[in-house]
Amino acid sequence: MASFDIPTIDVSPFLKSEEDEDGKRKVIERIREACVNYGFFQIENHGIPLGLLSKTMDLYKTFFACSDEDKLLVSPKPGSSIPAGYLKSPQNSAEKNEHFVFLPPSSGFNVYPNNLPHFKQVLDEMISHFTKLGMLLESIISECLGLPPNTLAIFNNDRSWDFLIGLHYFPATEAEDNGKSAHEDGNCITFVYQDEVGGLQVHKDGQWIPIAPSKDKLVVNIGDIIQVLSNNKFKSATHRVVRSKGKSRYSYAFFYNLHGDKWVEPLPQFTEEIGESPKYRGFLFKEYAQLRVKNRTHPPTRPEDLIHITHYSISN
Repeated sequence: MASFDIPTIDVSPFLKSEEDEDGKRKVIERIREACVNYGFFQIENHGIPLGLLSKTMDLYKTFFACSDEDKLLVSPKPGSSIPAGYLKSPQNSAEKNEHFVFLPPSSGFNVYPNNLPHFKQVLDEMISHFTKLGMLLESIISECLGLPPNTLAIFNNDRSWDFLIGLHYFPATEAEDNGKSAHEDGNCITFVYQDEVGGLQVHKDGQWIPIAPSKDKLVVNIGDIIQVLSNNKFKSATHRVVRSKGKSRYSYAFFYNLHGDKWVEPLPQFTEEIGESPKYRGFLFKEYAQLRVKNRTHPPTRPEDLIHITHYSISN
């Protein structure tokens, strides 16, 4: 196990009322380096109130402590592209967790537990903060890639497929400790807040690097969509969750997504404009999202048959 940690970057120069061009330039340089070398980094002074982060964590812990009967009352409604509400890993699943998915308030598919009166208000506020932070990080990543201003913002201008997910990982046993199998995220940008138990690990140079939990930092990782748009300039890093013996682990993540009907392919700035061949064929985002859902609902017998972004790779 590697002993070093992923970079921590102070993004406050982008949130100050007075201009700090030198500070912004340093942030861009550090995030660019992290996206090339890790695909993962942590951010501090990110503008989300620390009280709200801890209140949201406490809310999820209270919800997951409810009876199975109460939790099943907020199972997903049919018809949504992303199932909002409570789900538990099937008994035969290699991953041992339960989770609650919350969509943007305008979706009309959210469900709320009756016994937690502040649930909707707190998660609405949390998703609003994460959305703003996602837009900020997207604009910084756009600059890191050397793209014209607002390129990614214009490309990804619909927030209806974003979602917030709260997770409870059951304690490990003597026989197994898999919380979330090694994977990459299929979206644009992911933000993670984990409790003091930790367990999140990123894969780099053949080693698993544990990401130390922190009450005031958020973990950020680049997803497959940024990898494809940048034609592999930025990498979507492989990561996993390992459970601890005798301890439950709680975390939540915000997935800054793309609308399902969006066509995804390497941007011309990284292909024809610089004389490079595209490394991926184009695809509809919802097609890829559905294939990834099938990975979980109908996992193949052989792990190598799981669908990754390499499904769309072009071998030149």
